[in-house]
Amino acid sequence: MSLPAEPYTGGAERNDVAARIASQVLGRAPRLGLVRLVCIDGPAGSGKTSFAARLADRLDSDAVRIAAVHLDDLYEGWSGLDGTLWPRLTAQVLEPLRSGRPGRFQRYDWVAGAFADWVDVPVPEVLVLEGCGAARRVAAPDAVLTVWVEAPAELRLARGLQRDGEAMRDEWVAWSAHEAAHFDLERTRARADVRLDAYGRMTA
Repeated sequence: MSLPAEPYTGGAERNDVAARIASQVLGRAPRLGLVRLVCIDGPAGSGKTSFAARLADRLDSDAVRIAAVHLDDLYEGWSGLDGTLWPRLTAQVLEPLRSGRPGRFQRYDWVAGAFADWVDVPVPEVLVLEGCGAARRVAAPDAVLTVWVEAPAELRLARGLQRDGEAMRDEWVAWSAHEAAHFDLERTRARADVRLDAYGRMTA
């Protein structure tokens, strides 16, 4: 499957956006104990993971201790956006970090369909939390910055099927409906501090 054509966005522009957001993050006081929590949210396939990597690279280049947690590792499969996700994340990662202790979460194995190995999360200066549902209202008191990343539905589906295969189309369509209801309920986009498009550019 070929993706829809994407406009050229130079690396310098993307890196400048990451640098600006990194500066905002470091300019704000920690709220999760001594940790600055950044929540990167948006629909599946919008580019959240790519931006999270650029932001982490930028912070790392400034010698900032960072940790990244991707909610794809915590969802309990295709129906895991809500349910026990946030209680598990809170108990296993957020509350330990708040107390100055390392976190440790159990990673979900999508192939096996079960939780598997444990992943350590050392106490960082900045925790980048990325994934659908990362910036829900309950996270707001702890987050120093929330980022919303969006992309056209056609592009998101194409990216998803390129990654997971055509056999996963029904799962992707069902997930898209589920996440849309979640974002509508949480008003995630409206509450975000920063909004980016699919190519890492700031939007209104």
